[in-house]
Amino acid sequence: MKKGLLIGIGAVVAVVLVVGLWVGSIYNRLVTTSEAIPAQWSQVETVLQRRYDLIPNLVNTVKGYAKHEKDILEEVTRLRSQWGAAKSQPEKVQAANQMESALSRLMVVVENYPQLKANENFIRLQDELAGTENRISVERMRYNAVVNAYNVTVRSFPDNVIAGMFGFQKSDAYFKSQEEAAQAPKVQF
Repeated sequence: MKKGLLIGIGAVVAVVLVVGLWVGSIYNRLVTTSEAIPAQWSQVETVLQRRYDLIPNLVNTVKGYAKHEKDILEEVTRLRSQWGAAKSQPEKVQAANQMESALSRLMVVVENYPQLKANENFIRLQDELAGTENRISVERMRYNAVVNAYNVTVRSFPDNVIAGMFGFQKSDAYFKSQEEAAQAPKVQF
């Protein structure tokens, strides 16, 4: 009889231990998935900060380069028009001399700063904008996947029983774009 009682108590202890380990495992999974939400949101904020830091600097850099070239090119265009509109030889000479001066300044700029080509800077800006927006999109997608994984865990049986016992609730923290996001942002120079 004592032997049967000991076996029964041992079985109960084993069942309690297995159930305890099982509950602990589910609890740890719930904690892990719930903590992944703010961690992943931090990644979203990191790429949003990158956008905040990067885009104005790129725009201002490109503006500076483009303005420098733009001023010279506009002057060359203006002087070309002046030469075309000149009626007398002295007017044409004056326009041609001014044009030569403007063209030589343009050549100095190109020789001294061969990387100074507005089209390349604009292409680079577009690439950086696209890259930044893609990073943001990826991190938003990953964030929503983490929230979804947590919600699936909280709502799936038997995890939902343990989640309810310990106060874990479904999260409504999905990243949703605002209505304005339906329109592409405008970068103005």
